[in-house]
Amino acid sequence: MAAYVEIDRCNLISLSKSSLCACQSRYLSPSSSKTLLFNRPYYSNLSLGLFTDGSRGIFRIPRGLSINRYRIIKAVASAEPDRLDEGETKKEVDKGYKLLKKEDSASEHQQKANQLRKRVFFGLGIGISAGGVVLAGGWVFMVAIAAAVFVGAREYFELVQSHGIAAGMTPPPRYVSRVCSVICALMPILTLYFGHIDVSVTSAAFVIAMSLLLQRGNPRFAQLSSAMFGLFYCGYLPCFWVMLRCGLAAPALNTRVGATWPLLLGGPTQWTVGLVATLISFSSIIAADTYAFIGGKAFGRTPLTNISPKKTWEGVLAGLGGCIATSVLLSRILCWPTSLLSAIAFGFLNFFGSLFGDLTESMIKRDAGVKDSGSLIPGHGGILDRVDSYIFTGALAHSFVKTFLPLCGV
Repeated sequence: MAAYVEIDRCNLISLSKSSLCACQSRYLSPSSSKTLLFNRPYYSNLSLGLFTDGSRGIFRIPRGLSINRYRIIKAVASAEPDRLDEGETKKEVDKGYKLLKKEDSASEHQQKANQLRKRVFFGLGIGISAGGVVLAGGWVFMVAIAAAVFVGAREYFELVQSHGIAAGMTPPPRYVSRVCSVICALMPILTLYFGHIDVSVTSAAFVIAMSLLLQRGNPRFAQLSSAMFGLFYCGYLPCFWVMLRCGLAAPALNTRVGATWPLLLGGPTQWTVGLVATLISFSSIIAADTYAFIGGKAFGRTPLTNISPKKTWEGVLAGLGGCIATSVLLSRILCWPTSLLSAIAFGFLNFFGSLFGDLTESMIKRDAGVKDSGSLIPGHGGILDRVDSYIFTGALAHSFVKTFLPLCGV
């Protein structure tokens, strides 16, 4: 929206850059030979230009400069003492300020509605695609994990290179970041092929450590620690999902859904312990995020931590309840695990892992000084913003199924 101010009969006043910060002027006719144009696009930024005879602009303030709307309205009104007295000036200022607040409120509401639509649309698309990938298993699941790991690793090392983190430490060189991203993407492939991840992680850590120690200049421990954590966070931990889904190939014999699963889609043998555990874990994480969001919005009062100011204890409790309830419900439907106590414990571990992963990524973004890890997914941010709850959960879920349940005779 643009507004024009006649300046033929105005007493021009100087406006310093420090006194300006997002605005729009009062409405007057643009018929004058000299017109001051205030153009206010979205995000309350201003494009300000001075035009002569409605033609070429001779003065302009860049759009990135934010200008205080109230001060501009007041300055323009005060620049016309011959036409407005003090009372009229105050009325004009108040009128313009109320109009701006109303327009801002409507614009903000529309922006939030558009953001919510994007979030729901892409969220459903991601959820349906993820469900199909989990059901397919095998190399399809592995390729999807490897692709997500590669993009997530790139986002992680971009965050490490950002000004907020790099100001307090020396980030690893660019070539090391790229090599680490490729190694992280190879880890799920090696996990599916060998059935374990230990040798590949050890070899990768050794290669990266040696490349950093032998680089030109003065190697820094911060470079080594951030690179090693990147391998662990973005490469090693996601491989547990491959070991859970593809490694636990024992048939889930008691699963009613699996008994009637069509042969065209793999038949009853498709329903393994790994598939059932992965479906329950994924569903529990989604339920935890959903219930935590709803509970926090409705009842949130007590902040959880400074790392993520929007998270509250009320939301955490709601998410925990929703996660455990989903785990128990699906365990009854899929007949795994057979013990109620095991289902509750599985739900608790899923929630704890998702919360810890969410807070870890929030801490990284907070140090980097960014809101999102990337912009790949409209309405959601980057890959890490979407999968942060899953990074630590895979390791906990695999350990639970592989170690805890056999000890309990399940």
